Amino acid sequence: MSTEVTHALAVAIQMGLPVLLWGDPGEGKTSVIQSIAAKLDRPCEVVIGSLREASDFAGLPVRDEDGVRFAPPSWARRCIDAPTTVVFLDELTTADHSVQAAMLRVVHERVVGDLQLPDSVSIVAAANPPESAVGGNDLSAPLANRFLHLRWEAGVGSWLEGMTSGWSTPDLPVLPVRWSGIELQWRCRVAEFIRVRPDALRAMPASIEGQGGAWPSPRSWEMAALAAAAAEAAGASTEVLAMMVKGIVGPGAAMEMLQFSRRSEMQDPEMILADPAAFDASGRSDLVLAVLRSVIAMVADDLTEERWLAGWEVVAIVAERDRRDVAALGAMDLLKLRRMGWTVPEIVRGFGSLLREVGAA
Repeated sequence: MSTEVTHALAVAIQMGLPVLLWGDPGEGKTSVIQSIAAKLDRPCEVVIGSLREASDFAGLPVRDEDGVRFAPPSWARRCIDAPTTVVFLDELTTADHSVQAAMLRVVHERVVGDLQLPDSVSIVAAANPPESAVGGNDLSAPLANRFLHLRWEAGVGSWLEGMTSGWSTPDLPVLPVRWSGIELQWRCRVAEFIRVRPDALRAMPASIEGQGGAWPSPRSWEMAALAAAAAEAAGASTEVLAMMVKGIVGPGAAMEMLQFSRRSEMQDPEMILADPAAFDASGRSDLVLAVLRSVIAMVADDLTEERWLAGWEVVAIVAERDRRDVAALGAMDLLKLRRMGWTVPEIVRGFGSLLREVGAA
C-alpha cells in the first residue's frame, strides 16, 4: 500500500493538486514528503501548524506609509525564489482554529499575508484522525471537498527493510510536460458518466463522521478527471489512478465511474491515430466531437507531420459521415497546429466547402 500512496503523492505534487495525507502520529509522514520532494528535485518547506501562530500563515501586520500590510513569513518568501517548492503543512487538524483557518487559506488561495505563491508551488497537508489526536478536529464538508485524501500507514515489510537496509524512495512516476490530450479524454469520460448517472454529480455525506473525507461534487469530479489523466500520463498503475479518484470523490462514486469508463463507447485516441480507418463516427454527435477533440489534443501533445496528417484522415472520416459541423471544428483546430512546409493532404482538400468554412480554401 505504501508504494501506491507514494506514487499518488508524487503525481499530485507534480500536477499541483492539494493533498491531505491522513495518518496516525509517528507513521513518518514528514519523512515521506521530504523524500518524495528530494526525488523530484524540489525544495521542501515543512511548517508544523501546532507550533505556529496564525500570523505565520496570514502574515504579520506591519504599518507603513501606505497603511497596514501583512508581511509574509520567511518560509513563504523562500517559495518565490524556489517556485517548485513542496510546502508541507503538518498537523492541520490539531492546530488552533485560527491557525487552521489561516493554513487553509494558504491551501486554497495560495496566499500568505500579502504574498501570492506561484502556481508551481505544490501543497501537501497532513492530519491525524480526530480519534488519534488530542484536541483533533475533523474538516467541514466544503473544505474536505477541495482535497485529494490519502491514507498513510507504514507497511511492516517496508519498515523492516528500512530499519535493516536503510530508508529509500522508490522510483516515482514522472508527469510529462504536455498531457492535454489525456486530460480531455478523461474529462469526456467523466462527463459521459454523469450524463448517464446525473444523480452521481453531487452527494454530500449526510453524517458528520463522513463529511471530513472525499465526496462527489461538480468541483471534485473535475479534480478527479484531472487526477486520472495525470496518473495515466505519468505512467502510474491502475491502482494508483483508482486510489486518486477514490480520494477525491469517494470510493463508491469512483468505482462506479471507473467501471463505466472501462465499458465506455469512447474509442482510444491513440488507437485512432494509429489506424484512422478504424474510427467509428456513427455515434452521437457530441460523443464524436469529444473523441475528435481528444484525437487532436493528442496530436498537439506530440506534434509531428505524420500524426498531423493522421488527424486530417480522422476529420475526413467525420465529414464523410455528414457531420460537417463537427468536422469543421476539428479542421480549425488542426489548421492552428500546421507548421511551415506542411501541406493539407488531398484527401481533405476534396471537401472544398468544408475548408472554405474554416478559411483554408
